[in-house]
Amino acid sequence: MGQGLSCAESQDHAFFTAVQLGEFDTVNAMLERDPSLLHQTTYDRQYPLHIAAANGQIEILTMLLERSVDPDMVNRHKQTPLMLAAMHGKISCLKKLIEAGANILKFDSLNGRTCLHHAAYYGHSDCLQAIISAAQSSPVAVSWGYARFVNIRDARGATPLHLAARQRRPGCVHILLGNGALVCSSTGGYGSPGSTPLHLAARGGSLDCIRALLAWGADRLQRDASGRIPYVVALKHKNGMCAALLNPSSAEPLVWPSPLKFISELNQEAKALLECALMEANREREKNILKEVNREREKNMLKGSGHSLPSPSHSADGTDYNISEASDTEVCCICFEQVCTIEVQDCGHQMCAQCTLALCCHNKPNPTTACLNPPVCPFCRSAIVRLVVAKIKNCNDADQDIGEIGSPKLRKSRKSRNFSEGSSSFKGLSATFGKMGGRGSGRIAAENEWMDKP
Repeated sequence: MGQGLSCAESQDHAFFTAVQLGEFDTVNAMLERDPSLLHQTTYDRQYPLHIAAANGQIEILTMLLERSVDPDMVNRHKQTPLMLAAMHGKISCLKKLIEAGANILKFDSLNGRTCLHHAAYYGHSDCLQAIISAAQSSPVAVSWGYARFVNIRDARGATPLHLAARQRRPGCVHILLGNGALVCSSTGGYGSPGSTPLHLAARGGSLDCIRALLAWGADRLQRDASGRIPYVVALKHKNGMCAALLNPSSAEPLVWPSPLKFISELNQEAKALLECALMEANREREKNILKEVNREREKNMLKGSGHSLPSPSHSADGTDYNISEASDTEVCCICFEQVCTIEVQDCGHQMCAQCTLALCCHNKPNPTTACLNPPVCPFCRSAIVRLVVAKIKNCNDADQDIGEIGSPKLRKSRKSRNFSEGSSSFKGLSATFGKMGGRGSGRIAAENEWMDKP
């Protein structure tokens, strides 16, 4: 009997090794001889489907699923093959499992996490996006609620956004924020204040994560269970650069405009342009702040002193905004500096991304008093329902993207059309932009003098 048991163990080991290495013919032949191998497990209760998913063996995984294997079988930690595919970033296996009906809402017993938590924690943005896309159409997620799924909590109260921020995963942070993740959610339950994603990003020390969270309205003054603001957390973990951006005495960052969140159909390309303009404006604001930190660090290195951090100042008078210069025939008719890249779809008026942001960013959005009314076009005062990437008509009446602008005559006619139709509202808007830019232009200011104090 001992010899027979040894042979069985040897056969199982050879089978699991063949699955791990992707030896399709060997696995197929062994299953033909002994179909019970489908339900054999390793010492830690990993099924063949787990091993195939974790190692990205898509052909073997497909063959196992075709043999009516349960896609939601669990190992000893109650982890499904879908969770392992998300952990290891095996996107093809993950998509195949979702296609086979794998449940995206299952929790493991180790930390109470779903496949969405695992994808965010390990930084696999492609897997994260695939799971979120599946959640928008999955009957399970629909019954649960899409917004609830994106903000699902693990056993410690952490959402996928918390985990992505803690593990320095800016790509995942951006995807989650763009898909409804709550930027100021707390890990605390039953009314006790816990850590926000910004606290965890300050601890992890990722500047890019902090930039994204601040741009989406994260509160620099929110306190955790110990009464610490993110600035103090960054100092404690010696993340000086992060602390400089989180210092409450430094200038407020620009925040993704609250009114734009309520535009019913914000074109994705237009959204990308606006986000790029927003992040670039915040980087310009950061230049002096981080420059001062670097200068202080160099002084400390020369003196051989320990770690210290200066208090960033509000002054940005010497900031080089490095705004691209455009010719007179293709500039935005509000700031006269940037090329028009955004178009209001219904009325056809165009402006640059920076001025579009300025139009909606006069004040820092307050979640308790945020107005749900959409912004209005500065030229014709009609409500903005949809923003798209700017296009113009060429001589053959064919649509052309802003990157392929036609003749100067067409550009000049577009400019004169914008200016003449919006003359009545242009003066008032220019006055607002004058305060923001410092010299009558529409460039986005880095200072918080035109924002509400938090």
